[in-house]
Order: sequence, then structure tokens, then C-alpha cells
Amino acid sequence: MTNDLPINDELVGQFLVCQKPGGLQLPPEAIECLREGVARLQTGDPRAALAPLEKSIQYAPDFSEAHMFLGLANALNSSIYPAIDHLERATQLEPDSFAAQYALAQLHFKLRLPQKGYEAAERALSCVRTIEQRKRLTELLREERARERNGLVRPSFNKPFSRPALVLAGTGFLAMLIAIAVHMY
Repeated sequence: MTNDLPINDELVGQFLVCQKPGGLQLPPEAIECLREGVARLQTGDPRAALAPLEKSIQYAPDFSEAHMFLGLANALNSSIYPAIDHLERATQLEPDSFAAQYALAQLHFKLRLPQKGYEAAERALSCVRTIEQRKRLTELLREERARERNGLVRPSFNKPFSRPALVLAGTGFLAMLIAIAVHMY
């Protein structure tokens, strides 16, 4: 995976106002580990960022920003499933986070999962607070539509089989079993 996921001042600045859902302050260790992990991400070393970000989550398991940056670090290290898990956890903890929704949409698009990408992009659109965020989301959607136009059409296996197709497959399977039984005796 290329190193073009968003790690910039807008994302970094969003974790400075950190509070748990109940209004309780986060442990200072969690915030310090997050800062260290983000600093390592910004220097271009996502592998080194994993340890402090994971430690931040150990100190505060419901720290959505730590989950978001850990998801980004995992994505940059090509650890796709942990990346998706942490980004989804960040969006669950803080559904109004544009950065988490945008990063999840971008990851899904990069993995060529357009349906999930568009769903995350739609949720990101409801979280837009600035013109810059709207521009970034619009550009992401424009790039994905261009990729779809210029690329191969990929099948999506999200439609269930029709009843006639299931009856035909079942009949064929039954005929095969009868043929095997007749051949054996």
C-alpha cells in the first residue's frame, strides 16, 4: 500500500481536544503515547508508530483518535485487517469524526471495495465541518469514479442466488449423487 493516507496537521490537530464519551479526561500517558505515535507517522516511520499507538489504546481503550491513527499506521504497514478493525472502531466511538470516516473510505477505495468506500464517504459527508474537508472528500470521490471508469468492472457478490438458480444447482447435485450411487453398485 502506498504512503498517501492523510497524515497532516488537520488530523493531528483533531486529537488535541481529547475526552472520553462520559466527559472524563483521558490518562496523560495515553495522550503522550498518541503524540509520540503521530510524530513517528509524520516522520514517515509507520512501523515505529505502532508500539506507542497500541500502548495509547492500552491506557485508554475507547480513545477514538488512537484507534484512527493506529488504523492508519497498520494500513501503511500493509496490515489491512487490523487497519480496518481500528478505523471501524474509531468510527464507532466517534461517529462524527470526519477524519476517521474519510480514512476508512479511502482505505476501502484503495482495497477496491467501492461499495463500502461509498458508504464510508457518505458518512464522512455528514461530518464535514469545513470547505477544505468537503474539497478533500470531493477529490477522493472524483478519483474513485475515474478509477471505476478506466478500470475493469469487478463483480460484486452481494446479490443472493435466485430461486430458479438454486433449484437448478440442487437438481444437478442430486443427479450427480444418483449417478455416483448407480456407478458404485
